Amino acid sequence: MTEKKETAPIRTSEYRTATKLVRGGTKRSQFNETSEAIFMNSGFVYDSAEQAAGRFKGENDGYIYSRYANPTLSMFEERMIMLEEGAVAARATASGMAAVNGALMSQLKAGDHVVAPKALFGSCLYIIETILPRFGVEVTLIDGTDIDQWKNAITERTACVFFETPSNPALEIMDIAAISDLAHKVDAKVVVDNVFATPILQHPITLGADIVVYSATKHIDGQGRCLGGIVLGSEEFVEDTLAPYLKHTGPALSPFNAWNLLKGLETLELRVEKQCDNAEKVAAFLSDHPAITRVLYPGSETHPHHALAKRQMARGGTLVAFEVAGNQEDAFTVLNRLSLIDISNNLGDAKSLITHPTTTTHSSVDEATKQELGITENLLRLSVGLEDVDDLIDDLGYALSHQNG
Repeated sequence: MTEKKETAPIRTSEYRTATKLVRGGTKRSQFNETSEAIFMNSGFVYDSAEQAAGRFKGENDGYIYSRYANPTLSMFEERMIMLEEGAVAARATASGMAAVNGALMSQLKAGDHVVAPKALFGSCLYIIETILPRFGVEVTLIDGTDIDQWKNAITERTACVFFETPSNPALEIMDIAAISDLAHKVDAKVVVDNVFATPILQHPITLGADIVVYSATKHIDGQGRCLGGIVLGSEEFVEDTLAPYLKHTGPALSPFNAWNLLKGLETLELRVEKQCDNAEKVAAFLSDHPAITRVLYPGSETHPHHALAKRQMARGGTLVAFEVAGNQEDAFTVLNRLSLIDISNNLGDAKSLITHPTTTTHSSVDEATKQELGITENLLRLSVGLEDVDDLIDDLGYALSHQNG
């Protein structure tokens, strides 16, 4: 008989980030596969009727239905819990917007009050500004960079605050600790969309937030393969509030997508660090270019919230926003002259992607709000990828050369 080899005790909580990203949450089947298995089944069988009854009562552990939970999803959720400092529970969803919707709708009821910045992704703003009021939730929209506006907006009736930092697309930075302190004085939950910063660069729960949401479609997959989302927080919120809502409304993540996201996590730190390296150099190039009137990059000292970004984030991130001299026609000309960087509304990809927010991701936002938020007709948002940075700079340089005659 072959003896089982002696191994060191498993101490997953002590593993460093790179190890967590490769090993965290892995469960092997009886076949001892090296890569995580994809459990594509919809349902599960039971050894007995008594076991089935006990499982539905919650008296014994095990899977029931993949809309509720699935081994591949569990691996993804557990790996994200290990990565997201301060989180102890999580639930995956079919998309990032399903995660945002679930995090908010699961906890809110008619008569509640929500405070959020006007600087939100278009679909997030639609949920806050349009859907919530339909269900009797009062909403106050503010300038999220002004802490006095948070103080004035949060009241005893406030049940939840929601914000992105950095924001989409102008990369505004919100003070997570200060906002959380104000919200907790009235027992309001703090929900942070951390998609731009990623769990590599920023840990909202350690700064005071209660709940963190991600579009895993972005950096976590990072290779344009699939949709996905995840909500992380306390066991009480996730198990008692979020899980029943998701179970009965059904925004379930496909096991195949969960497997893709697990594979994406293995290289997340490597990709984000390299993308930050590239973004810093691209931002510096654009800052010195005569055809550019404004560059917004949290890692640059010229960013209006640079000091706060430096406190909250490990690095400046993978996205750069900039304004081209002129108008929308000039911005479109730059986009159309690019040959390496792709025009796309996605971000966080291995490939560099650029978009014109006012006509795409934020086209549903009214013009007055866009102007207030600095989403101008000549603003472009660049998600910096893994290409050679000199090739990216050459591509941008050529595209901008029309501005110089």
